[in-house]
Parts: sequence; C-alpha cells; structure tokens
Amino acid sequence: MLAADPLAGAGRAPPRVSFEFFPPKTAEMEERLWQTVKRIESLGPRFVSVTYGAGGSTRARTHATVLRIRTDTALEPAAHLTCIGAPRDAIDAVARLYWDSGIRHVVALRGDPLAGEGCYAPYPGGYAYAADLVAGLKRIAAFEISVAAYPETHPEAKSQEADLDNLKRKIDAGADRAITQFFFDVDCYLRFVDRAHAKGIDVPIVPGILPVTNFSQVKKFAGLCGAAIPDWMPPMFEGLDADPDTRRLVAASIAAEQCRRLQAYGVEDFHFYTLNRADLIVAICHMIGVRGPAPADAAKVSAG
Repeated sequence: MLAADPLAGAGRAPPRVSFEFFPPKTAEMEERLWQTVKRIESLGPRFVSVTYGAGGSTRARTHATVLRIRTDTALEPAAHLTCIGAPRDAIDAVARLYWDSGIRHVVALRGDPLAGEGCYAPYPGGYAYAADLVAGLKRIAAFEISVAAYPETHPEAKSQEADLDNLKRKIDAGADRAITQFFFDVDCYLRFVDRAHAKGIDVPIVPGILPVTNFSQVKKFAGLCGAAIPDWMPPMFEGLDADPDTRRLVAASIAAEQCRRLQAYGVEDFHFYTLNRADLIVAICHMIGVRGPAPADAAKVSAG
C-alpha cells in the first residue's frame, strides 16, 4: 500500500498526540496562546508541554504557563526543565514545586546557552547533562520524564554513535520516552529508531512534527539543530511569502502527509511543535484521525 493512500490508517484507532507551546512574552501573545490551548483541548492530547528559553531565559513564564494549564484546563501539562543557569538545589526546588502543584511530567533537557555565550559548559554545582537531570528528578519524585532525541544527530555530538550513546544514558537514568527534534525525512527517522532499538533503547521514540508556517524561519531552525531540508521542500513555498492562506494549506498538507507515511509504518504517537497556533494543528490532526467534537456537538455539550 502506498504511504500516500488516504486509507493507510483505515481501521486503526486514532494516533496519540501531544503538543508543545512556548511561554508568551506579551499580553497579546498570551491571549493567542490561551485561545490555542482552549481550541486544542477538545482533541484530547496525552499531554502538552511548555518550553524553556535558551539559557533558562523564560523560566518564570514557563512556570506560570504550566501552572495555569494545570489549574484552568483539563489538559495534562509537562514542564520543560534544563540544566542551564542554576545549581542543583535551585533546579530541585523547581521540580518539587511542580510536584507539589500536581505536575507529574517533566521534559528534561540539557538546554542551550544564550546566544553569544559560546559553547555549552555545565553550570558550577549544577546538573552537567540531561542524563544527570533525569536521575536527579527520579530521586525527587516519581516523575514521568521525556527527553530529546536527534534522528539526524545533535550538532554538538562527536559522532552518530556518541549521540545514540547519550540517548541511552538518558533512558538508563529513568526517562520514559524520547521525543525527536523535528525532521522531514521519514526514512531518516525510521533508520534512527532501528539503530536505537539495536542499542537496547526500548522506550517510545515519538516523532516531533513541525508544520512549516514560515519557511525562512524553519531554515534557520534547521541550521541550528542539524535538521535537513529536503530538495523538494523549497519549491513548495516559492512565491508564498505574501500569501499566508495558501502557505498554511501547503504546510498542513506536508505535515499531514509526513504523519500518514509514518502511520503506514506503524507509528501511533506524534508530538507537534505548535508555535502557539491552533489552526494548522487542528487541520493536521483531523486528517490523521484525531478529532474533537464537531462545533454543533460542542455547543450542545456547553449548553447542557
């Protein structure tokens, strides 16, 4: 069966999805974020995560957003936590605050230094790497922990094998799943999963999906994280800089096709990098079988 066959997922249960947000910087961005949160709530994601900025620059806003999701929605929030910019005691205190506030899921990352600070260096007295952070979190409480994985190899890794060894250390320290950096080459992801299994990594490796709302921005992101842009992709967005409606349709189609190809290979979990926008995510999820109540049904539920 061709991966592009719209019936490739027929007869299967809808895939499990999760969504990533970033903390808002302004009142306007905060309003848009909560509109997005409310719109995707009906899709019933497994969890939603909230990122940390480089260098821990959004720590307070991340905390506030996660706690509001916990108290004001039915969603299961996951807080990003990094090794950057704080000693172990301070990071442990944040983790305990999360646990005491009902946050049971943490996305544990090494983190990136702020631009201009040069190469990563462990904070004095802090957790050196993500594997150390995972082990520390497990000592504090029985957190569910997700970690990052890189199908195309972390740009700072000495080799593909060294990068996979690092992922294995994070899993051995107690991580429950890995979520990949975004990618566009399905075969690359599948080969990565095979290599991880051969290494003895047996937790779910969830593909991270990034809808391309801004092609120039995605090229920049890809350059920073080592993700390849396929040759077929740039022509898809040519001439669309001033045509956002068509650009969104193209972006949704590409992401949905990527998901359907992965579904054809048995993938049942997807993590979407939402960029705090709901429209594309709802459309993509609809195309892969994840749907909330119809608007009329939702209105009936609200009225009842």
